[in-house]
Amino acid sequence: MKCLDNLLLNTDSYKVSHWLQYPPGTDATFFYVESRGGTYDRTVFFGLQAILKEYLAKPVTHADVDEARDLFAAHGEPFNENGWRHIVDRHGGLLPIRIRAVPEGSVVPTHNVLMTIESTDPQAFWLPSYLETMLLRIWYPVTVATISWHAKQTIRRFLERTSDDPEGQLPFKLHDFGSRGVSSVESAAIGGAAHLVNFRGTDTVSALQLAKAHYHEPMAAFSIPAAEHSTITSWGRENEVLAYRNMLRQFARPGAIVAVVSDSYDIFHAIREHWGKTLKQEVVDSGATIVIRPDSGDPVAVVHQCLELLDEAFGHTVNAKGYKLLRHVRVIQGDGVDPNSLRAILERVTSAGYATDNVTFGMGGALLQRLDRDTQKFALKCSAARIDGRWIDVYKDPVTDKGKQSKRGRMTLLRHREYGGYRTELVPAEADSVADVRRPMGYDDAMVTIWEDGRIVHDWTFAEVRERADANRL
Repeated sequence: MKCLDNLLLNTDSYKVSHWLQYPPGTDATFFYVESRGGTYDRTVFFGLQAILKEYLAKPVTHADVDEARDLFAAHGEPFNENGWRHIVDRHGGLLPIRIRAVPEGSVVPTHNVLMTIESTDPQAFWLPSYLETMLLRIWYPVTVATISWHAKQTIRRFLERTSDDPEGQLPFKLHDFGSRGVSSVESAAIGGAAHLVNFRGTDTVSALQLAKAHYHEPMAAFSIPAAEHSTITSWGRENEVLAYRNMLRQFARPGAIVAVVSDSYDIFHAIREHWGKTLKQEVVDSGATIVIRPDSGDPVAVVHQCLELLDEAFGHTVNAKGYKLLRHVRVIQGDGVDPNSLRAILERVTSAGYATDNVTFGMGGALLQRLDRDTQKFALKCSAARIDGRWIDVYKDPVTDKGKQSKRGRMTLLRHREYGGYRTELVPAEADSVADVRRPMGYDDAMVTIWEDGRIVHDWTFAEVRERADANRL
């Protein structure tokens, strides 16, 4: 929405008054981001580059300051007009902050620092706090990438057990169906791209745009021709088989993959009679792979029954690992899929002797929408301030919830170069910068400067992000 373009208004109301609340003599602050635990014990860092390029690359103007001044005057908040005018005049509207982070695609255990934000102009020490609202939204792409990555580990385990080609199959085993279920096209783009860190299949077009615009990826993922209920039911129940035949005639070519939703009336009848008898020879002769999509009922039971019925109709081969591989047809399940049901489906079909190759998944709401900041307990907190020339620790330690205890001091993240373990390390108070951190033997700094004073320092490609994420295993 163009009405939301002003960076100065991309904050919480109460943030506007915080510049007046720090102790006298404050001229620098240091903030950090971490996952304080949650559903998963490690997270996949992704999305910072897109946020920075989208929101911080455009210089602030005096017109932006005018608009913010007028809005907050009417809203009842004491806007720091002089501070923002200083940023426009002194820095050309580029924000005087330094952001360090782990490289995108890194898989990091929870309770570790992932990203830090420092002020670089003593007259703008308040700026990191002002940007908290916007920057903490990093929780969303990180959490989506994390859910997707863990699902990938689940699928990988079943493929390694049952498939002759696990690495070839894996990239297309979880398709993003979530665009219509999120709150905005921006969420679809950010969350959809986060999923594509791990997979190569999507129907979320905006994710492709984001990966191209912000991560130099010409084409991040792929899709196939697929039916929806209206394109089947518009033929009428009596002509259901004609709707399926039309899909074959329009799209089925040697080597092609075509997905057809088949539960508009009775999926078991559709498989037995329409696909398994009337259209069987046309399917075989087409040279295409026809993917049957059930879209109702208990996912575990329905997928299993569909495989059995398709097996009866089209038969199977047995792969080198002793599992059945259907001829000419597959199944994709997109209804009711979440990390738990995905695992349950794979357990059922594996126990029935079918290779994981036979099943693909689509995930929508559980991938892009059924999550929040508390899924991984994300927080962005101030941990240090320089007051009267001396760095002091800033932290909270509420007696009512020790899980909300924050870290203190300036810090960075170290990684052991041989074993790969991470540890958050404090920077001595007397040190001039985080570069002066003490590194125990075998450890290197796992964080790099991403953004400094309005300019990107490290510009990752999507291929680099994917490579890092894929290099990690559970």
